[in-house]
Amino acid sequence: MRFIITILFVIIFSFFSKAQITLKDTVVEQKLGEVLITATRTYRQLSSLPLPAQIVSEKELKEVNTTRLNEILNEQTGLITVSEFVGGEGVQMQGLDSQYTLILVDGVPLVGRSAGTLDIRRLTVGNIKQIEIVKGASSSLYGSEALGGVINIITENPKKTGITGDLNYRFATFNAQDINTSINYKKEKFSLGAYLNRNSSDGYDLINAVDVNTVDPYTNYTFSTKLNFDLNNNTNLFASGRIYTEDQDYTPTSEESGEIKVNEWNTHLKLDHKYNKKWSSYFEFYATRYIAEEYLNSVADNSLVSESDYDELLMRPEIRATYNPNDKSTFIGGIGMDHEVLERTDFTTKPIFNSPYVFLQYDTNPNEKLNVILGARFDSHSDYESQFSPKAAVRYELSDKIALKGSVGYGFKAPDFRQLYFNFTNAFGGYTILGYNTVETELAQLIEDGVVNENGVLVPISAFQGNLKPENSIAYNFGFNYKPISTLNLDLNLFRNDIQDLIDTQRIANKVSGNGVYSYTNVNKAYTYGLEFNASWKPNNQLKLSGGYQYLIARDKDAVDAFKNGEAFASISGQGSIELNEDDYFGLPNRSKHMANLKVFYDFEGIDLNTNIRGTYRSKYGLYDTNGTVNGYLDKYDDFVDAYSTWDWAINKTFYKNYELGFGVENIFDFTDLPESDADAIYIGNIPGRIIYGKLNITF
Repeated sequence: MRFIITILFVIIFSFFSKAQITLKDTVVEQKLGEVLITATRTYRQLSSLPLPAQIVSEKELKEVNTTRLNEILNEQTGLITVSEFVGGEGVQMQGLDSQYTLILVDGVPLVGRSAGTLDIRRLTVGNIKQIEIVKGASSSLYGSEALGGVINIITENPKKTGITGDLNYRFATFNAQDINTSINYKKEKFSLGAYLNRNSSDGYDLINAVDVNTVDPYTNYTFSTKLNFDLNNNTNLFASGRIYTEDQDYTPTSEESGEIKVNEWNTHLKLDHKYNKKWSSYFEFYATRYIAEEYLNSVADNSLVSESDYDELLMRPEIRATYNPNDKSTFIGGIGMDHEVLERTDFTTKPIFNSPYVFLQYDTNPNEKLNVILGARFDSHSDYESQFSPKAAVRYELSDKIALKGSVGYGFKAPDFRQLYFNFTNAFGGYTILGYNTVETELAQLIEDGVVNENGVLVPISAFQGNLKPENSIAYNFGFNYKPISTLNLDLNLFRNDIQDLIDTQRIANKVSGNGVYSYTNVNKAYTYGLEFNASWKPNNQLKLSGGYQYLIARDKDAVDAFKNGEAFASISGQGSIELNEDDYFGLPNRSKHMANLKVFYDFEGIDLNTNIRGTYRSKYGLYDTNGTVNGYLDKYDDFVDAYSTWDWAINKTFYKNYELGFGVENIFDFTDLPESDADAIYIGNIPGRIIYGKLNITF
């Protein structure tokens, strides 16, 4: 499939590069509508893109009174935040796990993924200009981790000349407090902004039967600063920095108690220069470091039970150039390198990744109705095979009211440090997990030490002498946009993601004690497909209604075959073990077939008051196999989290231009899904119940 995409890329590129283009490009006129840069790395009007993308505006962020990124993403069509580890949340996109969505801040990535998931709770929205969401494989521009899509958080720049700023405070249920302030200075060619946020909560408890919290108390701080300086009319210098710290209590059981400390910093430097009307270039340097320390002590005698450290560093230099041969075509290309280092408990070594890359994209409008984007990227790597990621997208206007669009692209996710270099033995369970690159030496050592007999080796050591392949996917998105009148917009997108070489754990040996030795291998194949529908209607300046719906099927191909071939059985109460058929297979865990959202915003312009109500719906889903189906597949007889909906309301009133009071209720009807017993793990852990809050904002 990649070969076919590549050939298609070359043919279309050759054709359009020769086209005679004379019409003016209206898509770069930012005044025409919402503009984003994530999809193409150039300024593009959202409505003209051939890719499935959406924007969360600064106005919406402020009016809903949200404080953290996970809260606002959960209200967007096709996205759902899921709780995946100690209080943390990742985001699924089009049914793909959170590890396949790249999270950027001002175009550069964050690091520090726990078991592949980046906790989006650690991102405040107080200084965000807009959030840009691009769905579908985006590795042609962004490389690894963009297999499913990209979410880019664009932070605010100073707007007004002189010294300006604001102070915000929000107090909510569970003693949740969020206070942030920004101070900005702008004069002629120079601007400087600083932002500080403190966020804390006492946590909450859904499991009343035991003496532990569902989410433990925490406090975190974010400090960021941005500088822009126009050295001359053609040259701009940009510099930014960000620091994040968090302390969280960690009490997994009533017998153990500890703490998790997180420290993160990043710095971003960019120099861009415009040579003439056709050529411009960018030099960018980015560095970030994420450190997490965790310990557990025994409550009985305060002795140390366990401790772990995680220290990851990423440095990236990149040079980009943009070439506009005429008014209707744009080339953008770049070269760079990722240098990553990780020190972590239970690693056999201190791994270092070096990954040089090069990318090129061609964006053209051969006529006023057609837009074509062709792009490709090549990533080399020191520890896995190189990747070539092509992508093609087309948009065609059938009329002033209807436009068709479609895209196909290749995405990949590189094996992470854990999957390559882990060396962990559970002191209580006795099992061992080895990273793919450590099996050859560590399994041989276990055999030499007599922990594993040669007859206990299930997978020969020679099978681990090659490279673990990156997970990869071909993504298809096709849809249309219909705007029957200027105030109504309808958008439909059909999608499919075919995923190959999924990395999963595999038992590779049995210890003499009977415990297992596990490692990672490319074994699984999966697919997701469905549709997304978005509608927005703004009949006047006061009222805006919007809504969205996603239908999703997400399945493991091996599971489909097992159910189809009569190889899947389940233990049913009162019936014993029964054979399952193809219709009994439910799909991948933590996916709902139906999700929907509805939002109503209203501005009372004469009295400076605005209010809104937002609702989300999620149909039932399973978390894991509860009836012993082969390989842990989900079937319709398993236990499920029932369908649910939540509704939020907010109201804000401005006084004397510079003062605003806000009030709201999240989860108005106090929905919770509590565990029925200590052993019940089928419940929703990231919805604590009704939250009531008040907010004060002062600008100066």
